[in-house]
Amino acid sequence: MGRRLGVNIDHVATLRQARGSKYPDPVHAAYVAENSGAEQITCHIRCDRRHVNERDIRLLVATVTTDLNVECATTDEMLSLMEELRPHRVTLVPERPDEVTTEGGLDVSGHVDEISSAVARLVEAGIRVSLFIDPDEAQVSASVMNGVDMIELNTANYSEGDPETEIVRLGRAAGLAASLGIEVAAGHGLTHLNLRALVESVPEIVEYNIGHSIISRSVFVGLDRAVRELVEIIN
Repeated sequence: MGRRLGVNIDHVATLRQARGSKYPDPVHAAYVAENSGAEQITCHIRCDRRHVNERDIRLLVATVTTDLNVECATTDEMLSLMEELRPHRVTLVPERPDEVTTEGGLDVSGHVDEISSAVARLVEAGIRVSLFIDPDEAQVSASVMNGVDMIELNTANYSEGDPETEIVRLGRAAGLAASLGIEVAAGHGLTHLNLRALVESVPEIVEYNIGHSIISRSVFVGLDRAVRELVEIIN
């Protein structure tokens, strides 16, 4: 299976919410991203609805022609919403009200019962499920549960900390996941500058979810080009 890019459109919604306007529309951004080579659209609906909201996801479910991957917390409110809207995939993530962006992965090994219960609800609704975790082998092993066919490895430390050390951790975690029959995605802080080394070093990663750097770069080069640059690197 080839590698694929998932474009996260959260920050288009963030820009919209900054003025409380109707534009720019993240649904339009999804359309542009797909036409530019993205094979997945990703978004995160938070409990405080600080950017993406129900209106966005309803329209994305109706219009996305590739796959729609919605990130959310394991709260009953979020799970009920996903059961209603039924995107192609849900990626379960940790969430704190005061965080600027997601800080770290799920502690799957410490919350197996809670997470497996959430996964079961989503699978019953016909939704594929992924878990966003740190590149820790214990977390990878704990993620082997009924209904989980993918993990997404947190690349924050690779992107913002010690890339040489972190790329080894990512490689080990990805290799273990692949050996256990779980597909591997990666995301958080990836850019057109640091992506290539990861693609070349960890072949087990088949999906990259990237948002902030794409939307930021699109201010200068346009969304079409920002997406195409990353598709070229990944492929």
